[in-house]
Amino acid sequence: MIHCSATRTGSDLTPEALDKLHRQRGFNGTGYHYYIRRSGAVYLGRPLEKMGAHAKGFNANSIGICYEGGLDEMGKAVDTRTTAQRRALQALVQLLLYKFPDSWVMGHRDLSPDLNGNGIIEPHEWLKQCPCFEASKLMEEKV
Repeated sequence: MIHCSATRTGSDLTPEALDKLHRQRGFNGTGYHYYIRRSGAVYLGRPLEKMGAHAKGFNANSIGICYEGGLDEMGKAVDTRTTAQRRALQALVQLLLYKFPDSWVMGHRDLSPDLNGNGIIEPHEWLKQCPCFEASKLMEEKV
């Protein structure tokens, strides 16, 4: 499951700062399994053997991946991924799909309820906009 850190463009959120934020929320360290900085550097959060803390009700059966960013300078939700992040995210997801072939890719916003019952979670139904792009189409993106 893909998330953004809700960090504004021009602001940094180090892995250490992310860990501190999650501990302040009562988590036992970073809730994501992986964190991808704007540089494309990938950091291990929780080991895959440990349940994540990134999507209430879905943590037991998911791998949490978070990328730094997701907000523009004014705090509006937008896809702020750098080319390096896009490449790193695709490579990581490709590796995880190889390791867990029956899995699928989704974003945090895709867990929102289908309020009108039409079988599609539409933008007006999203509880969160994160990850600010169509996660299910990640592997189709050209980078």
